[in-house]
Amino acid sequence: MHNKVQLIAYVDRLSGGGLKELQSMLTAELNQVFSGVHLLPFFSPIDGADAGFDPVDHTEVDARLGDWSDIARLSEALPVMADVIVNHVSSDSPQYRDFSEHGSQSRYANLFTSMDSVFPNGATEEELLQIYRPRPGLPFTYASLRNGEKRILWTTFTPKQIDINVERPEGIAYLESILDTLAKSGVSMIRLDAVGYAIKRAGTSCFMLPETFHFIDQFAEKAKSRGLEVLVEIHSYFQRQIDIAKRVDWVYDFALPPLVLHALLFKKVGALARWFAIRPANAVTVLDTHDGIGIIDIGADASDRDQRPGLVPPAELDRLVEMIHENCAGESREATGAAASNLDLYQVNCTYYDALGGNDSLYLLARAIQFFTPGVPQVYYMGLLAERNDMALLRKTKVGRDINRHYFTRDEVKRAIQRPVVKSLIELIRLRNEHLAFEGAFSYATPTESTLVMRWTHETHEAVLSANLETGQWEIRASDSRASKSARHGSANVARAGDELTAISFTVHA
Repeated sequence: MHNKVQLIAYVDRLSGGGLKELQSMLTAELNQVFSGVHLLPFFSPIDGADAGFDPVDHTEVDARLGDWSDIARLSEALPVMADVIVNHVSSDSPQYRDFSEHGSQSRYANLFTSMDSVFPNGATEEELLQIYRPRPGLPFTYASLRNGEKRILWTTFTPKQIDINVERPEGIAYLESILDTLAKSGVSMIRLDAVGYAIKRAGTSCFMLPETFHFIDQFAEKAKSRGLEVLVEIHSYFQRQIDIAKRVDWVYDFALPPLVLHALLFKKVGALARWFAIRPANAVTVLDTHDGIGIIDIGADASDRDQRPGLVPPAELDRLVEMIHENCAGESREATGAAASNLDLYQVNCTYYDALGGNDSLYLLARAIQFFTPGVPQVYYMGLLAERNDMALLRKTKVGRDINRHYFTRDEVKRAIQRPVVKSLIELIRLRNEHLAFEGAFSYATPTESTLVMRWTHETHEAVLSANLETGQWEIRASDSRASKSARHGSANVARAGDELTAISFTVHA
């Protein structure tokens, strides 16, 4: 993976069309802005119960977007990452339909995880309460099959997403067929979606077990043998990110988004600085994704809150959630928790721009902190365009995360990239991509509780972010061989020595 900024996008929701239209946009309006693209599920169908994360056919491109030749063509222009939805498959899939038709005689009967396959002797109340849940209720769905059989199936997320038994030959073959299809179509990196829930054992949390780590090790080796790098997606207690980072190519730094919000809204850098000291270096950094803003990632371990505290005290974590709600006039409250379906217990559904009250300066500072944090930065398409909450889509679908999943037309994108805040963000992206200092060593300092200095140095090259969170003023100074464009939120002051650029200053005022 290149150490430059990547894009995260739904093909149709950013481009207003399919894969051809997205590639056109990446070579026109967004030409040479990104070094790679994570295509959120483009499998058939893209508009299922969970926006593509419930594939009917994980080896087929939704025809409305194009086909595998379009994926291959895009991958020739820039690296492509795709999702492998490890934990589940749609109840509309051919495999499940065959299972429903033939029951225990189906060749796919062992593909799915049933309650009795984990609890052959039945489950006690204590055992059921031990199961870690990202959603309310138990992870089971009563299924009345078409052949008359009755089964209780494991459904971690929704009744439409049937959990796969990844330890049975049928589950292994299913997942390997996905790897083969992606690898031969030019995809160079995969994101393991919901892999933390893949292994179930009676009497445990059924989440991130020792056996799960073993499964990830094995699956990552299979991916690497096909030329695929592996990124693991796990929302959990921060120490688990540190542990899993030792076993795979890349992990998400999901603690960073809420910690940056905490620093900017509380105007203190202590928790963020503590994370800098312990976080894994092989991280993909994000501020926003297709999911909500993860709160669990900086909270205490739900299994032992006293002995495994979070990065932020519980009272401050609760207050942070309320500040997000206040900053967007309560819109996120309407999209979060029991207020919306497809809900997440440990995430706040809101665009990152609105979480900061639509404050351009604070938003750009948040992005600057992300880009200066070690790792490979990714920018979600809604964040790229500093988009507001899509309340119309939320109220139409009643799906909480749709507040942060707007459908753009190409004309909307063209208008959005003319906004000063977006122009400034693109300039920051270019600085992060082109500055030689980011090939070197990182250091940071916190001179006071409310000031942060982040520094990159490589040979004679240097880039420094200095921020005063109390006043809201911040500045980037960088020795560089490239020019910086002026924007309303910042100014580029360039000193020349002959034909060489020796310094760039990018200053933003609140």
